[in-house]
Amino acid sequence: MAEKNMAEKNASMAVDLGGVRMQNPVNTASGTFAFGSVFEDFFDVSRLGAITLKGCSAEPWPGNPAPRMCEVPCGMMNTVGLANPGVRGMVEQYGEYLAGLERRGCRVIVQAAGHAVEEYVAAVELIEELCPWASGVEMNISCPNIARGGVLVGGTPESAAEVVRAVRPRVHRPLLVKMAPVRVPEVARACEAEGADALSLINTINGMSIDVRTRRSRLSKPTGGVSGPAIHAIAVRMVWEAAQAVKIPINGMGGIATWQDAAEMILAGATSVTVGTANFYDPSCAARIVEGLASWAAEQGVSDINELIGAFEC
Repeated sequence: MAEKNMAEKNASMAVDLGGVRMQNPVNTASGTFAFGSVFEDFFDVSRLGAITLKGCSAEPWPGNPAPRMCEVPCGMMNTVGLANPGVRGMVEQYGEYLAGLERRGCRVIVQAAGHAVEEYVAAVELIEELCPWASGVEMNISCPNIARGGVLVGGTPESAAEVVRAVRPRVHRPLLVKMAPVRVPEVARACEAEGADALSLINTINGMSIDVRTRRSRLSKPTGGVSGPAIHAIAVRMVWEAAQAVKIPINGMGGIATWQDAAEMILAGATSVTVGTANFYDPSCAARIVEGLASWAAEQGVSDINELIGAFEC
């Protein structure tokens, strides 16, 4: 009888991220969870709602030279340069595992990377052809557009709209757009208008770290992307701004390391939450966040975690 009463108190944890139907709201951030298989040594990855794969371009990219990562207060900074094996290489190495992960209940979201509109188109066409097991495609529009002097592909509403408009007809499953942390409400509305099914935010925030003895950058480039707890409060604010601006679901990320961090994102308007930097130093934290959110939803007295999405009270 006690077990039955406890079951009745458990809230439903399933969410729908723009057509990606997840068994719970917890996802992992591209670039921090590789292609999933290495984390099986720490926990059963199929317990998660979804994983987002490391961004893949149509052709392999070598990325930036080392050093690519360094610690900063309350987080880390990176300039990996989206090193990846290309869509074909990813499928050859990990496709069987990822197809199996989908069958086990964890949704797989493949991220497309590019430096120009044409490169995104080429990447998503390969994903459509070679990844039938994927539940969704995420397009990272935070990459620099090399053809236009290195400005962010999605740095303005106009440029974001251009790339989503080009890609949308070629993606026949849910399309997520990973936004840069700039002009959030305007860019969010532009992506929604061009057919994005969901938005992922925020990506890293540009920063610098200087070695005071050598007087040089601690990375191979002058600047890099800051992530981790240092940016969490900024990320919560931007997720809230995006949720006020659009009707499509939000995949919230930025400094999530505990279930409390994740709960903040949900209250701010995120349908799903994504664990990033914390995977590097606490590889089991995403699984614990699933458990923590379930307990929190029960404590809040709701029957469905969807009741807590955007429930922040000013």
